Amino acid sequence: MITKKEFYKRWSELHGNAEIAGIVHAWLAISYRFALIATLLRISPNVLTLLGLISAIGTALIPHSYWAIALVVLSLLFDGIDGSVAIFQRRESAWGAILDSVADRISEAAWAYALYQVGIPLEIAVGLWLAASVQEYARARLAAFEVKDLGIVTFAERPMRASLLFIILIAWQLDIPGLAAVAGAFLVLQVIGALQVMRFGYKQLR
Repeated sequence: MITKKEFYKRWSELHGNAEIAGIVHAWLAISYRFALIATLLRISPNVLTLLGLISAIGTALIPHSYWAIALVVLSLLFDGIDGSVAIFQRRESAWGAILDSVADRISEAAWAYALYQVGIPLEIAVGLWLAASVQEYARARLAAFEVKDLGIVTFAERPMRASLLFIILIAWQLDIPGLAAVAGAFLVLQVIGALQVMRFGYKQLR
């Protein structure tokens, strides 16, 4: 069994030597436990990736139901631990990374559609998906160019994007006004995040 120290070290290496501290450390400590449970249940990382995708699509299909809120949580959980399970089981692979990346993009498109269905303007919903895709695509391309130390963390990482949908779905159920303004403000943060990654890449490649 991989030790927690080895797990942290490998995770950091796979994420551009990102620093493991604060909320990242807390999440990894939790995901390490989930990885142990998944391993004992003989659940592979690719199965978790697909479960995350199915949960995200389910959110888009029933955004007006309270079940959609639970599906967002499950989608983020499965997506958050599939990589950890791969590390824990020493099953990291190029195919797994591609599958995870494709599933993430489809999931975020489903999240954007769910936002649109609960009243977020189409241009904001599409803008959120597009800005997130640019940020993640830029990261992937920089990694392909073997740019080191790509551990930059923005204000609008994937867990925060899922949290936005989670909050908006709850607020919609409670009939709280101003959801479009909240989504618009987050879109600004998402664009800034994408620009941060692009700026980092420019400095490394020029």
